[in-house]
Amino acid sequence: MQDTVTIAGREFRSRLFVGTGKYRSFPEMARCHAASGAEVVTVAVRRVNLTDKSKESLLDYIDRDKFFILPNTAACYTAEDAIRTARLAREVGLSNWIKLEVIGDEKTLFPDNEGLLEATRVLVKEGFVVLPYTNDDLVNARKLIDAGAAAVMPLAAPIGSGMGVQNTANLRILRERITEVPLIVDAGVGTASDAAVAMELGADGVLMNTAIAAAENAEQMAEAMKYAVLAGRLAYTSGRMPKKLYATASSPLEGAIR
Repeated sequence: MQDTVTIAGREFRSRLFVGTGKYRSFPEMARCHAASGAEVVTVAVRRVNLTDKSKESLLDYIDRDKFFILPNTAACYTAEDAIRTARLAREVGLSNWIKLEVIGDEKTLFPDNEGLLEATRVLVKEGFVVLPYTNDDLVNARKLIDAGAAAVMPLAAPIGSGMGVQNTANLRILRERITEVPLIVDAGVGTASDAAVAMELGADGVLMNTAIAAAENAEQMAEAMKYAVLAGRLAYTSGRMPKKLYATASSPLEGAIR
C-alpha cells in the first residue's frame, strides 16, 4: 500500500520516526535505523559534536542521503533555551525543522505548555518548521496549531517509561478534532504492540527511541516496530468490526445449505 504522511509539504513513506540516544554504540544505532525502515531520525542538538570535526560524532553514522535529520531541543527547560538551541541547529546546517521540547518538570519530563507555545510562536515567525512535543491536551494542541505548528506530537506516556498508550480516550479525541496537521505519538512506547495501538487509534506516525535502543536485541526490535506501525496503520484504514457484548457465530446457520 502506497500510504504516505506529509508534513509541511514534505512527503514521507515511513510513519515510524526514530531517535539516536541510549544505543550501546554508534554502529548499533546505524543498524537499527536501517532495520526500522524509518526516513526521519531525530537528533538532540545538545548531544551532537558540532564544532570539533576531529572527534567522532553520531552524525557520522547517519547517511543524510537516506535519512532526514530532525534536530530536537531535548533538555531545554525554558522557551529561551529552546529557541537558542533551534537557532544553533539551523546555523550549523542541521535543519530548519525542529522537534520542539520545552520541559516543565525534571522528574516526569512533562512539557511546559506555556513555554512551548511561546517558543513555537517565535520559531514559526523565524521560518522554522516546528513539531512540538506536547501533552495529550486538545486545547493546548489547538493553540500550538494556531501558532503555526506543522504537526503536534502528544505523549502516550512519560518519556522513556515504556508503559505504552496510557491515554487512549484523549488520543482518540485528538485524532477526531485535529485534521489540519499530522498527529504523531511521541514518548512512552515500549514494544511493538504499543506502536500498533497508537496507529490503530489513528495517529499519523509514531516517534520512539528507548523502546528500540533499550531492547536486548535492538536491531530486531527496530524491525518489529517497522511492521507494527505498518500493521496498525492498515488496521486503522481498514475500519475494524464493531464491538459486541454477545457472541456472533462465524458460520451462521441462516442461509446454510441443508
